[in-house]
Amino acid sequence: MNELPRLEASGGIDADGHILEPPDLWERYLEPRYRDRALRIAVDDRGLEYLEIDGRPSKLVRNGMPAGLGGMDRVGGIVYEREEKTGLHYVDFSPLGGMDAAERIQRLDLENLERVILYPTLSVLWVAECEDEELTQAYIRAYNRWIVDFCSDSSGRLLPVAQLSLGDPEAAEKELHRAADDGVIGCWVPPFTWTRKSIGHPDHHRVFAAAAERGLPLGIHPAFEPIWAAPGRFGRMTSHRFSFFINVTAGDAVRHAFTSFFQYGVFEKLPNLKVVVLESGASWVGYWIDRMDAVYASPQGMLVRGHSPEKPSTYFRRQCYISADPDETTLAGVIPVVGEDRFFWASDFPHPDHPPDYIEHLNRLVAALPESARSRLLGRNVLDAYGLGA
Repeated sequence: MNELPRLEASGGIDADGHILEPPDLWERYLEPRYRDRALRIAVDDRGLEYLEIDGRPSKLVRNGMPAGLGGMDRVGGIVYEREEKTGLHYVDFSPLGGMDAAERIQRLDLENLERVILYPTLSVLWVAECEDEELTQAYIRAYNRWIVDFCSDSSGRLLPVAQLSLGDPEAAEKELHRAADDGVIGCWVPPFTWTRKSIGHPDHHRVFAAAAERGLPLGIHPAFEPIWAAPGRFGRMTSHRFSFFINVTAGDAVRHAFTSFFQYGVFEKLPNLKVVVLESGASWVGYWIDRMDAVYASPQGMLVRGHSPEKPSTYFRRQCYISADPDETTLAGVIPVVGEDRFFWASDFPHPDHPPDYIEHLNRLVAALPESARSRLLGRNVLDAYGLGA
């Protein structure tokens, strides 16, 4: 394996790294009554791997896609050859730290990083196809139990975040409390719901109130989406042929979900709630705040002003954080305007839709920032957001 680049400064915390879940996770962690419906990686008659959801082949995660889900390093020419092969490319092609906790800590040391907050891989994919909310909640409980166990022996360097589904707010609230008791540091939701209610809808406020009560930041993270939620303005542009278009525009769903919090006055109602915007870039947020403030002050903002006496920018600077891609060349100009204490960086490792040279980009980004903002972007803001201390 080629040598990994190192972060030049100290105190780096990856705010959104991912892990490749073991293919037997759900067979081991699901409650017994659901185990015959477990998520699995299977192989078709052409030898190509696909995801099996509730006994049926996935329509989205197929044609060998699982084999490439940890392909970031390989894109950059960094190949980690495993001595023991399983025959399952999803496992055998996993990069250093992609699937094993001890390896992930080794990778942190090689890159000169302190900690990483971990999000899933398969679990940001299957949510677009499972319409059975009871089974969805069971899949999520299994993942959340597993990720806590995965991080348990890392001395706080691998940090677990719980996944939630707002399709059943009562179940989501219950799972949030259970996962908080188990030791997660935050929770996250995808930017869509099967009920087609926006994320900020009042039906979900009980979940947000529980997050605020337990001191868990709520993340909005991109995920695969059902066909009805995917881009459709120009027809169905959802196949692999449109991967460029899909990846460039993926942040739109997160921006819409995030804006719904302001529409429904969530931040005024829950002043202790922290919301984290994830894997959608960050340079856009300067314009977005300006636009929200302008509409808020216009006649079209009358209803929002009725329940939210402060401008959207005030709530953002009080209760919101946003993760940035290290290769955002415009970010150095945005951070001083929006606020140095609102931003942190994230790698998206090991997913191949982001560049593999994130450490080198991060070194350049940090050098371009005012000195007062550097340690904040690298890690201090993450510590503040998640209440992790120094």
